[in-house]
Amino acid sequence: MADDLKKMVVWKDNFCIARVYTQIIGRISENFIFYWNLFKSPADVPPDFTIEILPQQIGRYGLETLPLLEGENRLVRNGSEVMLVNRDWTHCRILAPENWDLASAFLTMAFDTHAVQRRMVHLHCSTIADRGRGVLFLGPSGIGKTTQAERWRDFRGSLIINGDMGYVQQTEQGFTAWGTPWHGSSPYCENTSVPLKAMVVLKQAPFNQLRELSGFEKVQEISGNVLYPQWMENGMELCLSTLDALLTGIPVYRLDNRADEEGVRLLAEELDRIAPPEEREKGGFPISNKS
Repeated sequence: MADDLKKMVVWKDNFCIARVYTQIIGRISENFIFYWNLFKSPADVPPDFTIEILPQQIGRYGLETLPLLEGENRLVRNGSEVMLVNRDWTHCRILAPENWDLASAFLTMAFDTHAVQRRMVHLHCSTIADRGRGVLFLGPSGIGKTTQAERWRDFRGSLIINGDMGYVQQTEQGFTAWGTPWHGSSPYCENTSVPLKAMVVLKQAPFNQLRELSGFEKVQEISGNVLYPQWMENGMELCLSTLDALLTGIPVYRLDNRADEEGVRLLAEELDRIAPPEEREKGGFPISNKS
C-alpha cells in the first residue's frame, strides 16, 4: 500500500468506456495508467462525469477540512477512503487516498451509476471474441475464467477482451459485451466490443459436458455474478430490468470441463449450431473498433 502511494502521478485526462465519457483529475497510481491509457478519448468531448482526486490538506492541529461544493449531497466511504458526490453523480471528489486499491473502487462505482442508466449490467466474468461472437465465462474466483479464455485463445485464436470484469449492454440490435479498464488480477484488458452470443457458467470436473440452462437454475447461476448498484435509489430496478432481458435474449450454458481442447470444441460446436446461417457462412462478424 505504501509503495503504491509513492508511485502516484498527476493526471488530467479524458476517457471513453463503453461510450460513457469521464474525466479524471488529480494524483493517481502509476499502476493504473497503462490500462486506462487504452481508453483515452478526445479532450473536446464533454465528460458524462468527472472524478477529482484531491491533494491532502492538513491544517492546524493536524486536522483536515474540506468545504462542500454546491450540490454535493452524499458521502461514500470504503474503509479508510472517502468520496463526495453530487446528486446526479456528474462530479465526484475523492479525498487524498491512503489506500489506492480501496479508493479506486470509487471509479467503478461512479461508472456503474451511469452505465446502469444506459442498460448495462456489470458482471464478474472473462470476455472473449471468437470470430466476431462474444462469449462470457462466469463463476467464482478461482474457477478458471481466465484459464478458459486462454484455452480459446490458444486453440482458436480468440481475442481475450477482459479476464475478470465485463459489462453487457442491451441495444436495439441485441446485446454488446464491452471491454473496460477494470480487469482484477488478470492481465487482459482490451478497448473493444463484440456482439454477445452466449454466457457460460464454468464448473471444474474430470470430464467435459455442456448443457443449456433454463428457468430458476439459469437465474441462480448468473445472478450471483452480477454487481448490483445498490447505492442508487432505483439502481436495483434498472439493473434487474436489463438482467431480465439479458437472460431472456442470450442462451446460458453450464460447462463442466477439464480446461482442455475438447471442452473448447464442445462449446464452439454449439455456437455454430445456434448461429444464424449468415454468420456460419461468413465465420462470424468482426469485432468493433475502439469505443
